[in-house]
Amino acid sequence: MINAARIARDLIVVGASAGGVSAIIELLEKLPHDLPAAIAIVLHRSPFHETQLPVVLGRHSDLVVREPVDGDPIERGTVYVAPRDQHMLVERDVIRLDRGPKEHRTRPAVDPLFRSAAAAYGPRVVGVILSGMGSDGVSGLIAIKAGGGISLVQSPAEAQFPVMPSRALKEDDVDASLPIHGLAAVLAVLAAGGVVDDEVPRAAER
Repeated sequence: MINAARIARDLIVVGASAGGVSAIIELLEKLPHDLPAAIAIVLHRSPFHETQLPVVLGRHSDLVVREPVDGDPIERGTVYVAPRDQHMLVERDVIRLDRGPKEHRTRPAVDPLFRSAAAAYGPRVVGVILSGMGSDGVSGLIAIKAGGGISLVQSPAEAQFPVMPSRALKEDDVDASLPIHGLAAVLAVLAAGGVVDDEVPRAAER
């Protein structure tokens, strides 16, 4: 049973790479407008070409979607999208940005966000890996689980690029592997401190 302790999971961290934009859009479309959690998203982005990613994502969400600056407070009901060429980290109630070394040959990378979230928020964190290539996010998802948080992945059968979620399923004791609509439903329950029953599929696709 996920979240048997009925802890409100009020920080959701999401990582994606190739195929991730459409997956993130679908996830945001399905989340409730009054979600009682903050969402921090890292999508692998080119350091050379500016995009309007927060604007694009914001068109598909009733939540506030924006690109943060260093030191911004973390607020429930807000989606923070990592800027290009900067790692996005979280401290307790604060967003941090830095240009530290690339990880997995990219900046921003998923693992720094996930690790920092695990350290700062412990069992209040839900980590989600969506479509992508490579292994970015796997070690961070393991850190989230080790800190008492919840680890979720998009069903590899649904993901446009299944490598990232498949690697997480192979290397971590993931709590559930779900299609996007299932992830959105579970996140809404977890953010409110609810319990998800044992019918949720766990690590079924390895």
